[in-house]
Amino acid sequence: MIYRSKAPFRIGLAGGGTDVSPYSDLYGGAILNATISLFAHASIELLQEEKVEFYSVDQNKRISFLFDENHIPEPGLDLQYGIYHRLKQMNVLPKHGFRLTTAMDVPAGSGLGTSSTLVVAILKVFSEWLNLPFGDYDLAHLAYEIERKDLGLAGGKQDQYAATFGGFNFMEFMAEDQVIVNPLRIRQELIRELENNVILYFTSSSRQSSEIIKEQQKNVEQKKDSSLDAMHQLKDQAKQMKDALLKGNLHQIGTILDYGFMQKRKIANNVSNAYLDNLYETAKKAGATGGKISGAGGGGFMFFYCPRNSRHEVIKQLNSLDGYTMNYQFTDFGVQSWKSQKS
Repeated sequence: MIYRSKAPFRIGLAGGGTDVSPYSDLYGGAILNATISLFAHASIELLQEEKVEFYSVDQNKRISFLFDENHIPEPGLDLQYGIYHRLKQMNVLPKHGFRLTTAMDVPAGSGLGTSSTLVVAILKVFSEWLNLPFGDYDLAHLAYEIERKDLGLAGGKQDQYAATFGGFNFMEFMAEDQVIVNPLRIRQELIRELENNVILYFTSSSRQSSEIIKEQQKNVEQKKDSSLDAMHQLKDQAKQMKDALLKGNLHQIGTILDYGFMQKRKIANNVSNAYLDNLYETAKKAGATGGKISGAGGGGFMFFYCPRNSRHEVIKQLNSLDGYTMNYQFTDFGVQSWKSQKS
């Protein structure tokens, strides 16, 4: 028997960064995001030997150790180790050998919530194997705790919830890790138009988001006026985006994104750089009305809103540079799991 799962990556349409503590604890955060048809994958195969194997296709790394062995985490497999040790602490892992294989449709550090989405996929495949009674909020919160608290990785809370719930969601973040996910009912014709108008572009540069996030956190702790005001504006941007989508005012999307792009650059250094600024201006000159650096910033994916038929010229101009556009669709589902007989 093989147990499998897949969790969708997300694009954050508005409010990015307001889900990160301490801002969300002090002021409350709000984000609007949507999941897309690019996924993190996980599978578990049971083994006859009492050993554990981790195989990361993306990292091209494979490691095995005995079930009772206190093994030192291998760089690049930190997430797998973190989940494994948390489940052992929860006393839900049987003393049975298994192989965990993981893979992603996009590069790590690309700004689509890759690490958090992979954690959700791995937890879900363990849940499928062990029949763990996780509800959606339980699964997302456990993924958050493993990544942010157990492993000490800097970041926010939106990615775990987006990957778990799926679809278009307006999320609210409060003190003591309280999260409310509000699914949005958006007409199908509007979603199809968004798919046509929102261009997803990989800049061919991945980045470590932790330093940007740590600086953002420091600016909030020190109550730096320019950064705090920008965060407040980004939270308001999420509400503007929600209203525009629910009312079908797609002509406002580009303007809202453009405003958010300007605010995002104020929350920390290195959110953007000369290369990313040039990509942004290239897209706007070709007909885009706004855009966003996905995730914390610094590289990875960008996306642009291209009204009417401007997408064709925007794609042409962007693809003449170092990166490339990627096809996708929005998904209305979150993480999924299933089991299959070995072929």
